[in-house]
Amino acid sequence: MENTNQHIILKTKNLSIGYASKKERNIVASNINIELHKGELVGLVGGNGIGKSTLLRTLTNVQDALSGEVYIAKRNIKQFAALDLAKVMSLVLTEQMMSKNLSVFELVALGRQPYTNWVGSLSENDITRINIALTQTNITDLKHKRCFELSDGQLQKVMISRALAQDTNLIILDEPTTHLDMYHKAYILKLLQKLAKETGKTILFSSHEIDLAIQLCDTMIVMSKDSVVTDTPCNLISNGTFKSLFPKDLIAFDEKTGSFRVKK
Repeated sequence: MENTNQHIILKTKNLSIGYASKKERNIVASNINIELHKGELVGLVGGNGIGKSTLLRTLTNVQDALSGEVYIAKRNIKQFAALDLAKVMSLVLTEQMMSKNLSVFELVALGRQPYTNWVGSLSENDITRINIALTQTNITDLKHKRCFELSDGQLQKVMISRALAQDTNLIILDEPTTHLDMYHKAYILKLLQKLAKETGKTILFSSHEIDLAIQLCDTMIVMSKDSVVTDTPCNLISNGTFKSLFPKDLIAFDEKTGSFRVKK
């Protein structure tokens, strides 16, 4: 039998997340133990304000953990210099770009910054990686357009391309379907599923699109007030995990369809 431990890309050990000041500690969630494996699409879901962004910030070393540890490729995240971390993990955030005057090619090329020399010159390998990333997200025809000319859906694909060009084993996206209509929400998540399978990269994203995540993800991380649970969508449905996400007076989870509905 194959040893899956060899393919653990990200792991947490007794992780507690939240905010600390000199006077007090505000714990958002504790005892978080997750393992993400090579080639998985992983959805992080939970209600508004439950702490999804706090967890992502902690996993990416943007924010310190209150306690516990985060490992990437079996190495404690605190042992990485910033440049080294950028070679193993890439981020796609919801914040607006500083400048939309860049061309699509120029923006995707920013993903090569961890590898370029001090003047930022692109090598032949860098250009190849950029063009592969554009092809993988089907936006080669947009490469010369300025980003301000793009729709929200097109721009999100450009940001994913930048992460692909960075050529890391782990890609983390914070709410990649924000501001998109239903069609483009499904398109982006289907694209992420396809990329995880075809590239072998581990892709973790946070989302409010729980129904879509259930259908498309290999693994899900479900955050509630009481716990953080990780498992396959099928097991999470069988265990009744989704039933505890929202107040029962208005929202019900249908185990047969794997979707939420409003109570009449």
